[in-house]
Amino acid sequence: MPSTDRLDLHRRRFCLVGGAAAIGLLAGCRRSTPVADAQTIEASSADVSIVEFSNSGERTGEQTVPKIVKTEAEWRKQLSLISFEVTRHADTERPGTSPLLDEHGTGVFRCICCDTALFNSATKFDSGTGWPSFWQPIAKENVVELMDSSLFMVRTAVSCRRCDAHLGHVFDDGPQPTGLRYCMNGAALTFAGA
Repeated sequence: MPSTDRLDLHRRRFCLVGGAAAIGLLAGCRRSTPVADAQTIEASSADVSIVEFSNSGERTGEQTVPKIVKTEAEWRKQLSLISFEVTRHADTERPGTSPLLDEHGTGVFRCICCDTALFNSATKFDSGTGWPSFWQPIAKENVVELMDSSLFMVRTAVSCRRCDAHLGHVFDDGPQPTGLRYCMNGAALTFAGA
């Protein structure tokens, strides 16, 4: 039978190692570098093709537009703190905090950074997660999906094609007809009613 001194030593080691692991996990929850990465996202000087939509969700045509590239200072000036951290540093807003979670009007959800149409309100559903969720983007051309291996897991990150704003992640546990759940940060979106 081990001595009490030895048990106390094992308990202290467990607490120290567990505490260090928790701190490391929390530190890894926030990406400290900007979302734009020349190796994983289209070159910043390139033009991109997106699909334009009216606020009622009507497709108005495809356009080739310049990619929007701004400095950190310019983005900070344009965006609220939470929108800046979410879109430019891939942070995540706290669940249940976005006013867009309860937005049930008819219209289009657009990128808060560049106003690109991203989701039609007809595809929004209550996922019970605390984040605005959609079963498909308004046009695949308007978003970019990339592998995200942060937080000790592999997920698919979703960003705006025109400005590289981080929007959220897509999962395969959504409703039909797609079976997908685009779990978006409300801080990355604006709502334009029809």
